[in-house]
Amino acid sequence: MPRPYTPRDAVVQGAAERAGLACAGIVGAGLFYLTLARLQDWAFPHVEFVRGVGWIYLPAGARLLCPLLLGLPGAVGVLVGSWCECFFHLYPDDPVRSLAGGLSSALAPYLVYLFALNVLGMQASLTNLTSRRLLLLVPLFGVASPLMHHLWFWLHGDPVDLAQGFVVMAVGDMLGAIVVLYLLKGMLGLLPARARRP
Repeated sequence: MPRPYTPRDAVVQGAAERAGLACAGIVGAGLFYLTLARLQDWAFPHVEFVRGVGWIYLPAGARLLCPLLLGLPGAVGVLVGSWCECFFHLYPDDPVRSLAGGLSSALAPYLVYLFALNVLGMQASLTNLTSRRLLLLVPLFGVASPLMHHLWFWLHGDPVDLAQGFVVMAVGDMLGAIVVLYLLKGMLGLLPARARRP
């Protein structure tokens, strides 16, 4: 005879479900980041200023959306995706730069996400996130990652033009995030109205 269901079982089951959702969020965010990186290579092959920095950078859309939608699991997924991109594609011969690049790509947007929650009053459920507020967040997200990347370049003594590189990366991240937002909005617009209703 099965034992009766207890509140402790509910707590364990709830924790397991949350862990499963967090793992799914990490995997999904990482795959989304890597998909945008491959789309970047296909759609914008000639916009690179230097390796990994371009005038349009689509993976910035993942940096913006994944922490907003998923919180910490989204940021961890961006970290995993960015590390895969850096270690295996962008800088396979420079593990230190790959490590720092992935950390900057994930940590800066997550800090902006926390800032938006705690200072700007954004709700974790995103119920008060309008299109206007989302577009206001784009510059914050677009500047945070380049700022952290270029701080690391400066501390590491990389021979890059910090001012010009920062401007290109910030513009590329903002344009990339806007392109991704409008692509997703357009794709959602193609769904039948019934499928879009909660």
